[in-house]
Amino acid sequence: MSNETILNLDQNKLSEVQKKWDSAKPFHYVVIDDFLTREFAEEILASYPGANGDDWNNTTYVHQRNKLTMTKDFPKPIDDFFRMTESDEFKNLISSICNIPQLISDPELVGGGLHQIMNGGYLDVHVDYNFHPQTKLHRRLNLLLYLNKDWKQEYEGYLELWDMDAKKQLDAIAPIFNRAVIFETNEISYHGHPRPLNMPPDVMRKSLAVYYYTKEREESEVAIEHNTIYRQTTGLKGYVKTSLSALVALDERASSKEKKALLEDLSKKLFRKIKGLPPENK
Repeated sequence: MSNETILNLDQNKLSEVQKKWDSAKPFHYVVIDDFLTREFAEEILASYPGANGDDWNNTTYVHQRNKLTMTKDFPKPIDDFFRMTESDEFKNLISSICNIPQLISDPELVGGGLHQIMNGGYLDVHVDYNFHPQTKLHRRLNLLLYLNKDWKQEYEGYLELWDMDAKKQLDAIAPIFNRAVIFETNEISYHGHPRPLNMPPDVMRKSLAVYYYTKEREESEVAIEHNTIYRQTTGLKGYVKTSLSALVALDERASSKEKKALLEDLSKKLFRKIKGLPPENK
């Protein structure tokens, strides 16, 4: 299956996408509607696994909750999508949009894959880890594809992009069906959907996530290796929300050993924050 049969990007649309990418500040990003052909997007949605399956990971963390993730054993249309995003042809296309050559995909989909957020779920605003935890390649780009029909504003779940130096929200992007968002991964590309979802019981926030890497990057862009760095953007409600998630995460750990490990991890993060150090990448 070639890109031509499943992507909906002709030369005119590609040229417009490149212009939008180049003009975005303070970090580059672009929103692409009707990213895939309608037929292929519908096939992916129709094959999307239900939330009750055993293959989902539903671990709660302090800064994310009610988020299901899956990184392998996909139905065929979804597997076709991820195989496409690993192809040289597709990576060259993304490079032409973002002006980042020699992109490298991650077949393990660390942090990526299928995401499905349940009611009350959220992901706090953050910048991503800057080196792949295993390969130590430089993380450069995120590509998110949304698959949500009839999304309403009151559901929340908009992808928020932030300029944290100016403490200003740059954009709030609705996660609508067949909409792709591509943005660069650097030390200022803050993003997330920090407001808890407020949806009917039968609605889920569905997306696919692909991350790209390079062997090298500009020396001026290289920072000390770190894990995800979160920032609070929703005031007192945000601090209450994350405190409750920490308690849920602790309760989920079945054994005293797991609970001890979580408490030690939280203590290390607090210590590193007091010392002005970024989170450890592991």
